[in-house]
Amino acid sequence: SGGSHQGGKLRQGTACLSTLPGVSPGNGCGHTLLTPHSGTLSSKNYPGTYPNHTMCCWRLQAPPGTSLLLAFGDVDLEPSEHCAHSSLLLADPQTGTAYGPYCRNSVPSAPLLVTNSSTVTVLFNSTSHRSGRGLLLSYATSQHPGMGAASLGIQRYPWEVPDPRLTMCFSVYCPAGCKDIHGDIWGNPSQGYRDTSVLCKAAVHAGVIADELGGQVTLSREKGITLYESAFANGLHSKRGSLSEKRLVFHKVCCLLSPACDEVLEVVAFNASSSWYEVDMLGQNRAWVAERAALSTTGHSWAAEPGAKAAWLELDLGTRRNVTGIITKGSSEQHNYYVTSYHISSSCDRKNWRPYRGSSGQEDKVFEGNADNQGEVSNAFIPPMVARYIR
Repeated sequence: SGGSHQGGKLRQGTACLSTLPGVSPGNGCGHTLLTPHSGTLSSKNYPGTYPNHTMCCWRLQAPPGTSLLLAFGDVDLEPSEHCAHSSLLLADPQTGTAYGPYCRNSVPSAPLLVTNSSTVTVLFNSTSHRSGRGLLLSYATSQHPGMGAASLGIQRYPWEVPDPRLTMCFSVYCPAGCKDIHGDIWGNPSQGYRDTSVLCKAAVHAGVIADELGGQVTLSREKGITLYESAFANGLHSKRGSLSEKRLVFHKVCCLLSPACDEVLEVVAFNASSSWYEVDMLGQNRAWVAERAALSTTGHSWAAEPGAKAAWLELDLGTRRNVTGIITKGSSEQHNYYVTSYHISSSCDRKNWRPYRGSSGQEDKVFEGNADNQGEVSNAFIPPMVARYIR
């Protein structure tokens, strides 16, 4: 049933080649991140023109007892009669229902498709064509009914903003996979973001959700500011932006209850695996010891002994604390040194150490650090960790 969400008969060939959730072999697959509860998928080269003679098939699988909600962020496939040259077709194998085919002259009738199934296949194919951005879709399960508007926000945020006289904050659901979709963000976690920013991408940058999982986002729409400074945080660069009338400010849930979750934790003591004792060109001694690792320290910072293997820096918080993130910076302008990546471990007794594995829990997380000695880089711990000692 072209151009409609009404289900038609299931066509042959709409099932993915693989019987497992994921992506079937095909040269038309672009950025894809699929999880049991939400995900994002796009055609190759999106938002550039998709390739000729290409295909990709995604099989979406939700947990038993839930159903899938699919949001059409963008469907721009070159028009043809019955979408014969390029098409998007969705199929529900459990009920034998098909949706589409879709292309530019036969678009979905609504941006959100609510299915009654926990399994949906998404089939994209093309023949020869000249134009078309391709497709961008996201999905979530029926456990997250607020996803529809937010998932379109992975392009631009289109939801109806609540009347500020009625509410200060509102909440939307961001699917997994927002970090690497096309689009810009302007601003940073402390200032907020221009309201023309890609919403869910900004949420990853702000550290309120992990890209691998997505999740519920609480934010407010507030008065804009003159200048939005750029920042590097959670693997994303934001841009320096000019005045906007409104801005988006993200709120951590705990901050709605207590502002203390954004406070900078006091470090009682610094320790390190080793320190660098340098003799400069004037014959003066300079000690790059652990105590100099505090972010506010002027001059040189901490550095491990040159050639040291598996170097570590340890922070003692004095007592067990809830730790939600970390900020790193290189040494001062006179000393062009910085850490480009690192692991995190935590302990409550300084004997048993637990590596931080992030939201995926599969392997030790590698945090992306600094690219120069001047800027500060933020990384969020999602989920947070409770510890006294951090390495």
